[in-house]
Amino acid sequence: MDQTAPTGTKPFSRFEWMLAGRYLRTRRREGFVSVIAGFSFLGIMLGVATLIVVLSVMNGFRKELLDKIVGINGHIFVAPIESPLTDYPEVARRIAALPGVRRAVPLVEGQAFGSSQYNGSGVLVRGIRAEDLRGIEHIAGNLRQGTLENFEEGEGVAIGRRLADALSLQAGDTLTLITPRGAATPFGTAPRIKGYPVKAIFEIGMSEFDSTFVFMPLSEAQSYFNRQGDVQLIEVYLEDADRVDEARAAIEEAAGRPILMTDWRQRNRTFFGALEVERNVMFLILTLIVLVAALNIISGLIMLVKDKSEDIAILRTMGATRGAIMRVFLITGASIGIVGTIAGFGLGLLLALNVETIRDFISTLTNTNLFPAELYFLSRLPAEVNPTEVGTILLMAMVLSLLATLYPSWRAAKLDPVEALRYG
Repeated sequence: MDQTAPTGTKPFSRFEWMLAGRYLRTRRREGFVSVIAGFSFLGIMLGVATLIVVLSVMNGFRKELLDKIVGINGHIFVAPIESPLTDYPEVARRIAALPGVRRAVPLVEGQAFGSSQYNGSGVLVRGIRAEDLRGIEHIAGNLRQGTLENFEEGEGVAIGRRLADALSLQAGDTLTLITPRGAATPFGTAPRIKGYPVKAIFEIGMSEFDSTFVFMPLSEAQSYFNRQGDVQLIEVYLEDADRVDEARAAIEEAAGRPILMTDWRQRNRTFFGALEVERNVMFLILTLIVLVAALNIISGLIMLVKDKSEDIAILRTMGATRGAIMRVFLITGASIGIVGTIAGFGLGLLLALNVETIRDFISTLTNTNLFPAELYFLSRLPAEVNPTEVGTILLMAMVLSLLATLYPSWRAAKLDPVEALRYG
């Protein structure tokens, strides 16, 4: 008589999915197992959501800070060597004509003390040509009061909104600037004190700039800081901030004189390096949340295998293969991780895209400022969702969940049906 060996069910057949679904449902006997499965689901969901939100906020921080710091200060800084930069109009014109260069801005900078009849504060005065100031989008596109029209004419200045608030100034009021480097007299250098009408008030959105910068016509700044028709440096704005190295050689040749060049990476290396380190550390720390949730899957499945040992033994005697048993528990555990990952993706995306609204709501509810601009430089909480990072997070969570199911599933498949029925 021929006996055909049982071949078992096809891998991941409907029968295996049905069994896995029954094991995932809450029943009175398996209540504790279901609680562990629920906590595993919540842990993975919250871990994935937290990773997405935190990394999106940190990406937003980096983008906003880079955009504002570089957008205001330029990408390459050209300073003179050997002789003063008195030929700055021709040098700036030659550099601005290079491919990949948006504009070249001659600048005079100096520290001063700004005051009004109400208050005083240290400021950074920047002498700049009117057409160059209008070309800086972060200034010209964010005026809150006044205008930049006829900026070159007269002796008006443009100041940041936070500085205006600190000094209680509005467009049309007078800002008094005091610098120790004034006119030379027989008794020494006398401080220079001069009042300037406020022609415009801008708001960049970065507190350090909005509370410090004072823009003044270039010719007036040269007179105020005793410059003999020269400038301190030329700021070069590129079309692409990452193509600094390619532009250096062309700028040096176009300058036609000895110059010293630095770029935004050198000036801000420590700052952006610290942001990158912090971001990587946060990713590692928050990944532990997902890892702990995956370990909960292991403990929940091991308890489920122990509780279902009789069922497994009966299935094995009825012809279920070890592979089928392993796949049943694999589907059971992986379902918790995959569904939790998808739920975490949805929750994280929802929070990341509405993080500023949520911050405003919590601040209003608790009557506290959760994001003071003086500490964080920015006036709003930024967030930028990076699809590549989100994909990495989802893949990592799913892989961890899948790996967590392997050992309990293997234990279930190795269970001896005779021993299970004898001691069950």
